[in-house]
Amino acid sequence: MNRQSTRHIMMMEPAAFYANPQTFETNQYQDMAPADIDAIHAGAVREFRAFRDTLIEHGIIVTTALGTRGCPDDIFVNNWVSTHAGQKMVLYPMLAENRRIERRPELLQILNGFYDIAIDLSHYENKGKFLESTGSLCQDRVNKIAYTALSPRTDPDLAALWCETMDFRMVPFNTRNHAGKPVYHTDVMMWIGTSVAGICTECILPEDRDRVLSSLGNTHDIIDISMDQMRSFLGNALEVRGEDDSRNLVMSGSAWRSLSESQKDRILKHVDRIVHADIPTIERYGGGSARCMLLEMF
Repeated sequence: MNRQSTRHIMMMEPAAFYANPQTFETNQYQDMAPADIDAIHAGAVREFRAFRDTLIEHGIIVTTALGTRGCPDDIFVNNWVSTHAGQKMVLYPMLAENRRIERRPELLQILNGFYDIAIDLSHYENKGKFLESTGSLCQDRVNKIAYTALSPRTDPDLAALWCETMDFRMVPFNTRNHAGKPVYHTDVMMWIGTSVAGICTECILPEDRDRVLSSLGNTHDIIDISMDQMRSFLGNALEVRGEDDSRNLVMSGSAWRSLSESQKDRILKHVDRIVHADIPTIERYGGGSARCMLLEMF
């Protein structure tokens, strides 16, 4: 039986974190950094380490790698690679040129020692087509369904090719965020656990909404996320296993504080705990949050 979540994740400690100017056009959740980028980097490293330590304290196995200069977004390690049951991995094409170098040879060599490449899509960068891993494809691994919010970073043809190769059913849809633009990544507006899922219904275009909710509602208890909660990164959460196979829903402190008590109660019917850590510098200047920092190792 397919499992939705894993106990082992990989995280990337940044070597030079700052607001990436190459992603600013498509990421409306990202602020441009002030002149003192050294202070921004130092804050991000502190937040990263505290987040990592919180996960370890909850029995989650964390492998940490060190980022490299020239890659301001490599802290978001889930965007260029994904791993899957059967010791398979997939490599992806990235929109921002300075994100493409995150596929470092030494990291690929390590991963190749454990995983075989099921499909390498990275060459589609040369054709102007992009698909940014679990950022683009929110996977219901148990039922083999990939929810796909289309955007400049998520090409529908590549998503369909991924689904055909990985034997998933594709549920594509269109979104509009608070700025009237497509949500840049699917994992900003939704997450999927084993039996519960969170989704910002409001941002899905009306003509797609019923189709998405009907599919997701057939398999999961749906927690509706408001547009304001999405801006607090409540859509950017991940179910991770801990000791004794416990289920943890991992999110940022801002996402946790945006939850209503009734939402917490419903989520805790499906997971053992909600694990959260404050990462305000990373969220503000990176435009991503907790889930983006976690590469699942299956």
